[in-house]
Amino acid sequence: MSTPEPIIRPARAGEASVLTDLCIRSKAHWGYDSAFMAAAAALLQIRESDITTGGILVALQREDDPPCGVASIVRLSRPRWFELGHLFVAPESLGRGIGRALFGAIVGLAAQRGARRLSILSDPNAAPFYEKLGAQRCGEAPSDAVPNRMLPLFEFVIRAESPQQIETR
Repeated sequence: MSTPEPIIRPARAGEASVLTDLCIRSKAHWGYDSAFMAAAAALLQIRESDITTGGILVALQREDDPPCGVASIVRLSRPRWFELGHLFVAPESLGRGIGRALFGAIVGLAAQRGARRLSILSDPNAAPFYEKLGAQRCGEAPSDAVPNRMLPLFEFVIRAESPQQIETR
């Protein structure tokens, strides 16, 4: 039996704490210690004010389920460039195509907003995922959370002729 495609929709007011918890559980899945998680906590947070910008998408297994994934984009100062702010899948939902669906939808949203490139500062554990999706590694950049930690930096070219579509339910 195949896994049904997740429902992807914009984040809704009142979901910030649920989405933050999802990000924390997803990051902790990689076995990071409490000191690391404390250092990363601010970057894993999703605020209600972030939701109002419309740059956050959530994934659900079924319409009435709680979110099982979240992705966000942030416009950069460089013309037509965005950054992937978040892409997290609940640990119990890994391996079901949720990350792939969220990535496609967030690329589609960025394309709708005029983006042609997406910058991705990746957790080292997620680097193979982004490579499989076609992102090109372009170097390393310092972690915003942990001093002296370098992270893989990727660039994803968004093709204007074939942007992904997002569901807006």
